[in-house]
Amino acid sequence: MFKKCLQSKDSIFFRDGVRQIDFVLSYVDDIKKDGDIKMERRREFEVNLRKTGLELETEDKRDSEDGKTYFVKIHAPWEVLITYAEVLGMKMPIRENDIPPPDPNPFSCVLGPLKLKKSVKHPHPEYFTAQFTRHRQELFLIEDESTFFPSSARNRIVYYILSRCPFSTDEGKKRFGIERLLNSKIYSSAFPLHDGQYWKPSEPPNPVNERHVLHKNWARFSYFYKEQPLNLIRKYYGEKIGIYFVFLGFYTEMLSYAAVVGLACFVYGLLSMEGDSSSREICDPEIGGQIIMCPLCDQLCDYWRLNTTCLASKFFHLFDNESTVFFAIFMGIWVTLFLEFWKQRQAKLEYEWDMVDFEEEQQQLQLRPEFEAMCKHRKLNTVTKEMEPHMPLYSRIPWYLLSGATVTLWMSLVIASMIAVIVYRLSVYATFATLMESEATLEPVRRILTPQLTTSLTGSCLNFIVILILNFFYEKISAWITKMEIPRTYQEYESSLTLKMFLFQFVNYYSSIFYVAFFKGKFVGYPGKYTYMFNIWRSEECDPAGCLIELTTQLTIIMFGKQIFGNIKEAIYPLALNWWRRRKTRTNSEKLYSRWEQDHDLESFGNLGLFYEYLETVIQFGFVTLFVASFPLAPLLALLNNIIEIRVDAWKLTTQYRRPVAAKAHSIGVWQDILYGMAVLSVATNAFIVAFTSDIIPRLVYFYAYSTNAAEPLKGYVNNSLSVFLIADFTNRTAPAGKRDILTCRYRDYRYPPEHESKYSPNMQFWHVLAAKMTFIIVIEHVVFLVKFLLAWMIPDVPKDVVERIKREKLMTVKILHDFELNKLKENLRINSDLFAKEVMIQENKVQLAKSTM
Repeated sequence: MFKKCLQSKDSIFFRDGVRQIDFVLSYVDDIKKDGDIKMERRREFEVNLRKTGLELETEDKRDSEDGKTYFVKIHAPWEVLITYAEVLGMKMPIRENDIPPPDPNPFSCVLGPLKLKKSVKHPHPEYFTAQFTRHRQELFLIEDESTFFPSSARNRIVYYILSRCPFSTDEGKKRFGIERLLNSKIYSSAFPLHDGQYWKPSEPPNPVNERHVLHKNWARFSYFYKEQPLNLIRKYYGEKIGIYFVFLGFYTEMLSYAAVVGLACFVYGLLSMEGDSSSREICDPEIGGQIIMCPLCDQLCDYWRLNTTCLASKFFHLFDNESTVFFAIFMGIWVTLFLEFWKQRQAKLEYEWDMVDFEEEQQQLQLRPEFEAMCKHRKLNTVTKEMEPHMPLYSRIPWYLLSGATVTLWMSLVIASMIAVIVYRLSVYATFATLMESEATLEPVRRILTPQLTTSLTGSCLNFIVILILNFFYEKISAWITKMEIPRTYQEYESSLTLKMFLFQFVNYYSSIFYVAFFKGKFVGYPGKYTYMFNIWRSEECDPAGCLIELTTQLTIIMFGKQIFGNIKEAIYPLALNWWRRRKTRTNSEKLYSRWEQDHDLESFGNLGLFYEYLETVIQFGFVTLFVASFPLAPLLALLNNIIEIRVDAWKLTTQYRRPVAAKAHSIGVWQDILYGMAVLSVATNAFIVAFTSDIIPRLVYFYAYSTNAAEPLKGYVNNSLSVFLIADFTNRTAPAGKRDILTCRYRDYRYPPEHESKYSPNMQFWHVLAAKMTFIIVIEHVVFLVKFLLAWMIPDVPKDVVERIKREKLMTVKILHDFELNKLKENLRINSDLFAKEVMIQENKVQLAKSTM
């Protein structure tokens, strides 16, 4: 038993205070029938770990806080580290980089308040690096063996060994890997240690507490305006997590430009609202007050005057004005610039983080334990010339079919739920309309919330709740289905899950927005001949001012609601779990609550932690790009959310989660292809929104072709956009109850009047407007795509200065290696020549001695 009084709660060393803890395994005694088997496998696994050179130290359950958990502490000695650093091809420093840094930003003095301290931003100088080899140790800058490898590299090496260490042999086949032991509950957890408490610096002899530095300079909300310490994040968590925060920070930075332009367009709409001729005519008692509109539902709804939508028409102008087309084109160009500049940022990052010659992480290409367990066949690997597990295609086909059927079923469920919400809106619209007309107390409310807007708001909120419920269940099912497919490697598993989750969430979050943007109000028919859903509910009509305000409402509620819910969930969920776990664990306050126990009680980040972060960001990217023509404030909302998101994610990682195992990555992977696909789709969706959902094209057609007022070309547009219907032509199914002393009512469409020989058929202006809409789509798409391709061609994937620095570093590295080998050769030759000279002198002395004797 060690002396607890001499052991610091934050110690990250073995009991001797010298050997650093690189990894921790934990387990609880299993008293069930398979407890002996688990104990034997643990014993064999730990014996094999010692054979690889790792050093282990076990903490008895009597010394743990809960009195039940054993902890196995693992230390990798120097010989193990240098052996596996060579195996993993780790690049280590050989000389300080003397390449002059790029020219400073001319605005750096202005951006001073946003910068971090140099010691935090660049914790270590830049070095020339080379792949580590044991036989060239003298080449590398090894000042202290205990600190030469950073803690992230140490835990990566140990995890590499753990993932390949055998623990049993069944039917002549070795079973290996810590992941399989965790899945079998033989060990309850495996994790590297944090450096110390996040709220205070470490005390000697512990090394610098980088966790505390990160929390102080990165995870605090008061630092929301500061840049991120990206090099320190990479050093502590590894490149894979580091590149996520680089991407999120870069995306947020680019959003700031789109947010400024979007806000300017919104302000323009706000300032020009009172001068909008359409809303003036609608609000004018002599124009809008005299126009009697046809009922918006059958029998229960009454005729109504156009000026009752006065306030709604003014709101509509905020988002549907002359700046809408400009902003749609701007965002088409912005998304291209974002993706092209991200490629440059990524190339620069590859250079700065020594990943120019990066090969896929072997951990991602390793066979999954589940795959090996399910395989009954073996096949010769043509590369390694070894027999390895193989699963024939015919064995997987049933699971692929089940997987495809499940995804299709859930997508159908999303469509069904969307139809259910549409039915809800159709059902309650008449109720809202009747209630607002009959209740005098609702007169002030009716001026702000029309029946259409009220139905749209409640329907959007209901739709958002359904989206969250479906999303919760599908996450569980998609993970289960992906496991049933039995992917061969971790990379295949992640790619399969990515496809399923993205397709579902795309349909789940965007289907209702696509419906409002491209289908609602487009196929309603006309009074007397309406179209009906299931021959029961009349198809939804847009507001007289258009469907764009409803699209804006739907987009705002879903996007804003998702962001608020996501941030609350990310902050509260791990906090509540950790509080409950600590509450159950802390049973005896006299025992030492050690560093490994503190980390053990934290939530696990998991292999898919980053997957969900990327998925969340990509879905938000869709909101910002696919429908941005309807809501210019979307980039601003996304910007504000991301500023919070960065700090929430940083806070989670540093305070609420165990330290993840460091892993390398040189890009954001398949997500980049998804972003490119969404960028191309966004050009089409925004062009269609401007053409078919907004009122821009009909106004332009009226302005240039039908206006008769040269002084005010848009005067009379509202009257021109409304067709006339003879009340006597109503069928019994649609006519309001009771008689009215009016002969005609108006509805939004371009059709011939009742007295025309082709009454209620589309008139010539209908075809002119349709032709103008199609022409606009074709022209805008071609213009934006042309600009996109030109920008992609003009902007190189790798900046010129980075190319030159890479060439320079490669040249210098080769020169350093050449000089090292040459000096080593000279040293060997000098030693050999000295030995030869000594041997010659000895032989000569022997000859002289022999002569003298004779």
